[in-house]
Amino acid sequence: MHARTRMTLAGLATGAVLLATGCASAAPAATLENGDEQTIDLAVFAGWPEGIAVSELWAAVLEEQGYDVNMESADVAPVYVGLSDGDYDLVLDTWMPITHEAYWDQYGDDLVDLGAWYTDARNTIVVNEDSPITSLDELADNAGVFGNRIVGMEPGAGLTEITEEQAIPTYGLEEMTFQTSSTAALLTELQRATDAGEDIVATLARPHWAYDAFPIRDLEDPEGAMGEAEEIRTTASTEFEESHPTAAEWMRGFAMTEEQLLSLCNLLFNENAGTDDYRPLVEQWIGENREFVDGLTA
Repeated sequence: MHARTRMTLAGLATGAVLLATGCASAAPAATLENGDEQTIDLAVFAGWPEGIAVSELWAAVLEEQGYDVNMESADVAPVYVGLSDGDYDLVLDTWMPITHEAYWDQYGDDLVDLGAWYTDARNTIVVNEDSPITSLDELADNAGVFGNRIVGMEPGAGLTEITEEQAIPTYGLEEMTFQTSSTAALLTELQRATDAGEDIVATLARPHWAYDAFPIRDLEDPEGAMGEAEEIRTTASTEFEESHPTAAEWMRGFAMTEEQLLSLCNLLFNENAGTDDYRPLVEQWIGENREFVDGLTA
């Protein structure tokens, strides 16, 4: 964490002990040969798989370079508060210009944008790959094919809100049941339906490992009801470029293809579902993608 003044105990010659409450100065932060402070405090949005995967990847890469990485999972709002206060150094999962715009409006003067690493993030509605329809404007006339329901995720999710407020009225889907529950339940439904060869329509956000795991595809959105494509960007505290100039440059140059990102997410969250011990899996992925990983810190 950032250097803080610490309470220390000073032993006197007589053996008496005094509590120093402000006399001690903060110890200087440890630095690496490249001039960066050794410690990086990395925030991760709880439940956002692409952010978890990329943060785990960068934690491993940075530790290879000699950094001490503290990863902390938290909800979106506390992360932006922590970044603005300097309690966190980085978050790798800012969606702009829509999803996290309100946080930038509120805290942007105390944040630094280090650039986009993924440029085709979007809210989507998906169907099984062999579905008879290709566009949302065909869904109302074919609602019976899908059991007259749309499978959603958490009721409070931004994707749920945009589906309820934009997609459903835009495409006349009010007669369909919009079934919301949880992301885990949605993914279970996708797997069950595609394994059984059944038709299903569900909300999803790209990128997501489900695209690599299940035979699904996006429905076209000719009216743009699901919103424009977004970028996933790296956000830093205002101190980060000064305290970690080398790591900041690496972040500015970071980019991943959809294929790379989905293969990493699929390995962590699908092929090894049920574990949260991601480091051995990340090390495996690094070994299989060594040239790409070495380029991150070139």
